[in-house]
Order: sequence, then structure tokens, then C-alpha cells
Amino acid sequence: MTGRVTRFLGDTPGRTVVKLLVLSFIVGLIMSAMNWYPMDMLYAARDFLERLWETGFAAFGRFGQYLALGAVIVVPIFVVVRLLNLGRPS
Repeated sequence: MTGRVTRFLGDTPGRTVVKLLVLSFIVGLIMSAMNWYPMDMLYAARDFLERLWETGFAAFGRFGQYLALGAVIVVPIFVVVRLLNLGRPS
């Protein structure tokens, strides 16, 4: 059992705990110095996803507008060309 735990952790459990404590302290010190807090990071991630979601739908809206603009010109030309070619043999 201990061999599996050591293999999973990559080292003995005691050494792994010490490494995680030291690394957590260093990261916490840096985050505090930069005035970064976990909740702020979660809010930033949420805001990013919301903006991405809204921008995505805006892009689809612009796609539809471009499609309609082009169709106003392309469809009548297509119909006229098809009507003109109607009397010609293939």
C-alpha cells in the first residue's frame, strides 16, 4: 500500500507535504504582493467566459447580417441568369 502511495505522489508522503507547504507559501506570498486573490481570479475567469459567450453570439449576428446583405444582390442575379439561360439548350 505504501508503495502505491509513494508512486502516486512521486516521493514519500512526508516529503511531498513539505514540498507542497513551501510551494504554497511562496505562491501565496507572490499573490499577496501582486494583490491577487482566488475569488478575484474566479471572477475574472467568469467574466472572460461571459464576454466570450456574448461575443460569440454577436459574431453569429454579424454573420447573418452579411449573409442577408449578400443575398439581396446574389439571389436576384442568380434568378435573372437562370431565366436568361432557360431558353438555351444545354
